[in-house]
Amino acid sequence: MTATTHEAGHHADEPTGLTRWLVTTNHKDIGSMYLLFSLAMFLVGGAMALVIRAELFQPGLQLVDPYFFNQMTTMHALVMIFGAVMPAFTGLANWMIPLMVGAPDMALPRMNNWSFWLLPFGFAILLSTLFMPGGGPAGGWTMYPPLMLQTGTAFPFVIFAIHVLGISSIMGSINVVATILNMRAPGMTLMKMPLFVWTWLITAYLMIAVMPVLAGAITMLLTDQYFGTTFFSAAGGGDPVLYQHIFWFFGHPEVYILILPAFGIISTIIPAFARKPLFGYSSMVYATASIAFLSFIVWAHHMFTVGMPLAGQLFFMYSTMLIAVPTGVKVFNWVATMWRGAMTFETPMLFALAFVFLFTIGGFSGLMLAIAPADFQYHDTYFVVAHFHYVLVTGAVFAILAAAYYWLPKWTGHMYSERLGQWHFWLSVIFVNVLFFPQHFLGLAGMPRRIPDYSVQFADWNMISSIGGFGFGFAQLLFVWLLFKCIRGGEKAEARAWEGAEGLEWEVPSPAPHHTFDTPPVVR
Repeated sequence: MTATTHEAGHHADEPTGLTRWLVTTNHKDIGSMYLLFSLAMFLVGGAMALVIRAELFQPGLQLVDPYFFNQMTTMHALVMIFGAVMPAFTGLANWMIPLMVGAPDMALPRMNNWSFWLLPFGFAILLSTLFMPGGGPAGGWTMYPPLMLQTGTAFPFVIFAIHVLGISSIMGSINVVATILNMRAPGMTLMKMPLFVWTWLITAYLMIAVMPVLAGAITMLLTDQYFGTTFFSAAGGGDPVLYQHIFWFFGHPEVYILILPAFGIISTIIPAFARKPLFGYSSMVYATASIAFLSFIVWAHHMFTVGMPLAGQLFFMYSTMLIAVPTGVKVFNWVATMWRGAMTFETPMLFALAFVFLFTIGGFSGLMLAIAPADFQYHDTYFVVAHFHYVLVTGAVFAILAAAYYWLPKWTGHMYSERLGQWHFWLSVIFVNVLFFPQHFLGLAGMPRRIPDYSVQFADWNMISSIGGFGFGFAQLLFVWLLFKCIRGGEKAEARAWEGAEGLEWEVPSPAPHHTFDTPPVVR
């Protein structure tokens, strides 16, 4: 792909200081704010995880009250999903999509500013619930009734905060769709778009489809609590299992919202460091679309143990196994891209390789969970915790870290310290496995999840898991230090920071100017 570009100089009337960040409509500024916000939330959610692992270091009640422990498990999940992973992907979308498709900015810049500023507001409300009478939510991130309805004063605040975060996601998604469909450079057909743009287009449609479903479910919880409805109360003719169906109809596509952009990132990085074009581009696009479609029809595999009829169990079991096919296509294509490539192993590539290997482990344990009769054993044990953390930490989070290392030179104009990056990678990859791999064994041995105390037979693996947790947590401080150093200065980055990197974003100088592509590039 070649391109001709014309750069405009900085506009003279840019606001500076605090005002610049409050009122900015520039996609790069907003992308940077999303990324820094998500880093802050990653550290907050990580601190909550360390409370959980410190409590579980030994059997017996050690450090915190069991009710506070439950608040930590609930808030850790909400903060990590809605505060760390989703905003990180949205920040990457804001920064990179206009650069990748040759657009001067996002399609709806003012809405873009608004969708970001809803986030700190929503999280201020959510985190403040920990200090309210009765404490924060402690019913798990799924917020199942009737347990969730026993939350104290905080209950309506939690519901409102999640509504605010959902509105932010929907607005961000509408913006992504409008930008990709209407603002591509001349000559960039849909099938010439970078895969990161494709995965985000599909993710944005998923979000627009399912966020309102979550909003509906939690609004029904609210009316059950305060307005005398009985949607989920058996005493009034309702059914708590109805809530599970509605929640997981949102919750399963949500899992793919958290991983599809990661597929796009890995499909960008592997070809760059293998110095080969991506193997099977069109099959990757179709695989992504089919994963998104199938994600809508597998939701009840989270509910095999609720007393579903056999036909329902069989349907959800087979449809879940079907998702493994397009996912396997992707893994095959990544491996085929590397096959006989001239590979080099800089930090972004190391994270991408770890992603392919470890995400695949998470995929295999997911297939085990898809088998309905076996799931009766695994359900609600630490095996499930191990499975989804392999997907969301070594999957989504590793992809976000890979993307940060890959595009950092483009964002800051400086090369980061490769030595620090390698240290961060090796410490992360070793400790993340020490943290989550033993949880498979704990789950298979029958240890239930979300419990603050456990039988002494689980003590050894829990201790190892907690050591891994603290190692992984503190390794991330190395990343914060590396970022700080890179933003402050360092070796000057070229326009094309990586030898094998392709795409329009590498045609503009590093750091990318405040305004790019005032004259659209022509893609040949």
